[in-house]
Amino acid sequence: MKPINAIPIYKLHPFEGHPYKVLDNEEMNELIGSIQDSGILTPLLVRPLEGTTDEYEVISGHRRLHAAQKAGLETVPAFIHAIDRDAASILLVDSNLHREHILPSEKAFAYKLKLEAMNRQGQRTFSQVGKKINSYEEMADQIGESRNQIHRYIRLTYLIPPLLDLVDQRRIAFSVGVELSYLPDEAQNHLVELIDRDEATPSYSQAVRMHRENNESYPAISHDRINAIMAEEKPNQREQIRLRRDEFSKYFPLGYSDRQIHDDIIAGLDLLRRQRIRERNRDLR
Repeated sequence: MKPINAIPIYKLHPFEGHPYKVLDNEEMNELIGSIQDSGILTPLLVRPLEGTTDEYEVISGHRRLHAAQKAGLETVPAFIHAIDRDAASILLVDSNLHREHILPSEKAFAYKLKLEAMNRQGQRTFSQVGKKINSYEEMADQIGESRNQIHRYIRLTYLIPPLLDLVDQRRIAFSVGVELSYLPDEAQNHLVELIDRDEATPSYSQAVRMHRENNESYPAISHDRINAIMAEEKPNQREQIRLRRDEFSKYFPLGYSDRQIHDDIIAGLDLLRRQRIRERNRDLR
């Protein structure tokens, strides 16, 4: 069993291009409190950083490292793995996929990172033994996702950040995000402007049509066509009362889905209705 090392925080560096978000939110505050009370119970996984003598790159434990910094620790416990970057990339992804809360964007960039590392490893293996490795199939077997689903997640990495954020917030469905990922950046930026202006996101059928028309157009789908498709009334947009998200977002936890927000609003309105009934009955006594 590898020894646990106490490594000074200033000698630790985030894994370059790692896909997982480190947010200063309620969960982070809870982790900081736990570390202040009990220390870091699960050591980090790190590897020696190339070009240095005693500095390290974090493979697993970016949130714990950030919390330790916030908690004022000077050192953190860590296992040191002397492995190359491709092996570290695969280990980084595998050690985080079990997390309870993982955003679509995190999974998208994680799958891409692992697939690229496996492809490079496969190319080296092919050159040595002459046997071609299908990284998609191997990865599908390892993580329990179909090859098609892995491809769909990786497609999300082609979304511009504002649209990818909407997928993470569940304002845009995963399947819609996949279709929109085929649009060029200019068209995606124009679509973001429409979403912000009208407070309305595209439906799946609208996204499919934009994808199809983009393929059929030269050089790309026009802004006018995007405007026309987005201007179509969707059944779920009829007779709506619109509220800006910034008017109510403060009342809900970060990461709440639209469905959770909807359910809480309905529950709150039901409580308000019952309170009004009680007040009316009291006035009639």
